[in-house]
Amino acid sequence: MPDATPPTDGPREKYDRLIAVARAHPPLVTAVVHPCDEVSLESAVEAARGRLLAPILVGPPARIRAVAAKASLDIDGFEIVGSAHSHDSAAKAVELVRCGRAEALMKGSLHTDELMGAVVSGATGIRTARRISHCFVMDVPRHQQALIISDAAVNIAPTLEDKVDIVQNAIDLAHALGIAEPRVAILSATETVNPKVGSTIEAAALCKMADRGQITGGVLDGPLALDNAISLQAASIKNIVSPVAGRADVLIVPNLEAGNMLAKSLTFLAGADAAGIVLGARVPIILTSRADSLTTRLASCAVASLVAAARRASAATSIA
Repeated sequence: MPDATPPTDGPREKYDRLIAVARAHPPLVTAVVHPCDEVSLESAVEAARGRLLAPILVGPPARIRAVAAKASLDIDGFEIVGSAHSHDSAAKAVELVRCGRAEALMKGSLHTDELMGAVVSGATGIRTARRISHCFVMDVPRHQQALIISDAAVNIAPTLEDKVDIVQNAIDLAHALGIAEPRVAILSATETVNPKVGSTIEAAALCKMADRGQITGGVLDGPLALDNAISLQAASIKNIVSPVAGRADVLIVPNLEAGNMLAKSLTFLAGADAAGIVLGARVPIILTSRADSLTTRLASCAVASLVAAARRASAATSIA
């Protein structure tokens, strides 16, 4: 049987550049939610050592210190906000955001739905008018630029209305990463509008909404099949004339299943790394996986840092 583990070696030049840019900003004050295993605590320690984050550890103090001792991780300089259990950790971390003490959240060793439940709570959460969505920033070997893929982790079967926010969140992320006018491909199984394939109808609608100013900051085209979105040769063969086809920065998938399969295919078959972030809340939310390499986990922190820096700049411009 072939090894199913994704390759972990080789340079990650796109992520290295991303991390270098993020280090030009002050470390991002981040509530690390329930870092009660070695991977999540190591992520916080290494992100602090790399000047990406200024972590506040939220969880049961004795458990955190026990993990640190067992893994030989130095957390002496970190603030610890005590909690009784994982749900309490999520609630207290969100409260740190609400009171202005933290500019980001980072998932530790609790379930994602526990953290997101606290984030979206009507009474005590940190939702905005924007739909919450997830983006992968993928470093794919032999592909010229990083690819933003959305949504492969939060919205299961998004409606057209949901997709407007999913697209806008992805465009805003691209801006934060330094892409002035991101090229956004709305994916389906075909590049032609087919009334029998609902995702092609929604893709066409999203493009027209962008024409009408309902989605701003990027160039949209769709429906596009995956090959037409990322390969100039494939787009040329199909005679697709488009500023997006063959050179997309952002890939918007029809639903979570498609996005999950696409991201995992790139990871396990093409050796890609996938930094993850949740957008649409008051602050960026860093989602990492125990299977992620350290570079990928740090890249997720760097993405959050750049998103927060872009928001600070936008707020300063608005005030001025």
